[in-house]
Amino acid sequence: MTDVARPQTATVGWMGFATGACALVLTIAIFWAGPFAPQQSVDVTLGELAADIAKAAARSVAGQPQPAPVAPEKNIDDYLQVLVGVLAAVAFILGIASFMRRERGQVAFSGIALGGLAIGFQLFTWTIMVIAGVVIIFGIMASLSETFGDIFGGLFGG
Repeated sequence: MTDVARPQTATVGWMGFATGACALVLTIAIFWAGPFAPQQSVDVTLGELAADIAKAAARSVAGQPQPAPVAPEKNIDDYLQVLVGVLAAVAFILGIASFMRRERGQVAFSGIALGGLAIGFQLFTWTIMVIAGVVIIFGIMASLSETFGDIFGGLFGG
């Protein structure tokens, strides 16, 4: 059995490390400093959500058709999220390529780990935000049940 000499430089591994580090830093920057696009205040958004829920329920009870779906506009926050995902995936792939080239294990693993951490951090924060959003929507629905309980009949259990 012959030993295969490892390359002296871990170029692919270091590129994976740098790309993964950029993805993780960008993810954390987006989380702490974002959103970068102009946003409406929470009370306006929640008020519009409550009004839309009430209108949709009233249309449903009345047998009227719902409006056609509208595609949301993309902003800088959406593009940054995609950029983080692409950087993390590239870091992960470069780490695997570094392993396949038999470069130093620590350097190869660093690209995989940093890319995975960037993706994991995004998934974790989105999961927490979805859970918080569901709790808020249930709170709105509960308040609507007190306000519109007679109109919607059994829709809210009233």
